[in-house]
Amino acid sequence: MELPNTIALFDFDGTITKKDTYIAFIKHCFGATTTYLGFLLLSPVLILYKLKLIRNDLAKQITFSYFFKNMSKDDYLYKCNSFKEVINKILRLEAMHKIAYHKSKGHYLIIVSASIEDWILPWANENHFNAILSTKIEVKDGRLTGKFASENCYGEQKVVRVKQHISDGSKKYIYAYGDSNGDKQLLEFADEAFYRVF
Repeated sequence: MELPNTIALFDFDGTITKKDTYIAFIKHCFGATTTYLGFLLLSPVLILYKLKLIRNDLAKQITFSYFFKNMSKDDYLYKCNSFKEVINKILRLEAMHKIAYHKSKGHYLIIVSASIEDWILPWANENHFNAILSTKIEVKDGRLTGKFASENCYGEQKVVRVKQHISDGSKKYIYAYGDSNGDKQLLEFADEAFYRVF
């Protein structure tokens, strides 16, 4: 299928939303007390990450496994669907205006995020995004394994995923919106890039 000639790429956390949704989703699933106790137990991992002694994707994999390994897929997806109400409370109004602008022009809208696909998707579908490119998780026998089923969609991986998705052979004009170092390569890839404009 040939896509429209103009593509608008949006990072999610900190760009569309006012804050990161990773911890917010964990709190949504387990409550604040369990979440903070969990991160306290995981503090050695977080310290190593802050000191740049372990990679972003490894720290994320360890924390995700701690909270979600063996969770029922049905329970998880139920929480993902209800999380869209949380997302609606932390949206950046300016970002929503940009999204509305690109929709009005008939552009093809993609969320490109390191966050997990499943908790973005219900909100993104309600807001008529054309595609979601983000981190996928592994499920076996109806339960989460705690592992990722794709590369963490961060940094250069964002560009890799976009190129795979829009490779229909036609020339595209690309807008990109981001707010962090994890979006650097994505913004450099675009024809027009907006960094922390919100």
